[in-house]
Amino acid sequence: MAEPALVGLPSVRVLQATDDATLDALLREEDTPFVVRGLVRDWPLVQAGLESDRAARAFLLAHARDRDFVVSMAEPDANGRLFYDDAMAVNFRMGKGRLSDIFTGFDAAEGRDVAQVPTVYLGSVDIHEFFDGLADAHPMPLGSRAPLTSLWIGNASRIAAHNDFPDNLACCAVGRRRFTLFPPDQFANLYLGPIDITPAGRPISMVDFATPDFATYPRFRDALATAQVAELKPGDALFIPSLWYHHVEGLADFNILVNYWWRDTPRYLGQPYNALHHAIMTIRDLPQEERAIWQAMFDHYVFSGGEMARAHLPEKGRGVLAPLDAEAAQRMHHFLLRSLSL
Repeated sequence: MAEPALVGLPSVRVLQATDDATLDALLREEDTPFVVRGLVRDWPLVQAGLESDRAARAFLLAHARDRDFVVSMAEPDANGRLFYDDAMAVNFRMGKGRLSDIFTGFDAAEGRDVAQVPTVYLGSVDIHEFFDGLADAHPMPLGSRAPLTSLWIGNASRIAAHNDFPDNLACCAVGRRRFTLFPPDQFANLYLGPIDITPAGRPISMVDFATPDFATYPRFRDALATAQVAELKPGDALFIPSLWYHHVEGLADFNILVNYWWRDTPRYLGQPYNALHHAIMTIRDLPQEERAIWQAMFDHYVFSGGEMARAHLPEKGRGVLAPLDAEAAQRMHHFLLRSLSL
């Protein structure tokens, strides 16, 4: 049961995409979340899941490669929340096993009291690396985009609010999902945890959405004023723009989500979080007056777009001050590797 403060939040808008061109236009033009009902309802996996959870698992097993899958497991007292323990270590353990063996555990858990069932979660399973023919059987018309496609498989679970750098089209294939979404500028109001000790690579909100502690996290009320909720049934899809925070709940006893991730910027530009880590290491603990100078320099060279920093230089002499291409980015990458190894 949701805490009263989270009840009655506005729903993410629902848009129509009746053909490939319309979906492509929506993904290109929209910069806030939206839901498309029934976008992938005709997928074979969705239809198998509508038959039964076991039918969905059997369908995946028919395509699974004979290799180990990574699985996360939390004790029943975690109540489905994959998070930290009191010592700020993750509250789940990692293991590996064949998908058939993992799914045998799901079969055995059917009908049991959920309070006695461990949380079992397979996250970010690359559809091309771990399955044969599954991607071809479930086409997604994304035009010229070259997405990374992954599956998220598990029983009832709660994944803390976090964001991702790429754009994301999340398709509910089996079970039900609830997303609570926040704009990118709400990071301070979500009380993010450490950026280097994370359950899955991204900083997560320390707020327990099931029982928010407003005394400890008072600004979370401000975040909730911006929140939107999307509840997905099998076949529904949710577009999550880059950097939007999302808290994700698997609501059924067995859930499968298919994610498509892509970037509009070239991959050679790298990951901004690497720059954040480097800035924390080299700038954050400097005296305040020095930090102020570096902040002005970052504005001049980076956040302004850098036009003033290069306008007085001849085009052939601008170096990395010019807009980056793949070759210049590679040179900078090698320079940074050399400087960090000193």
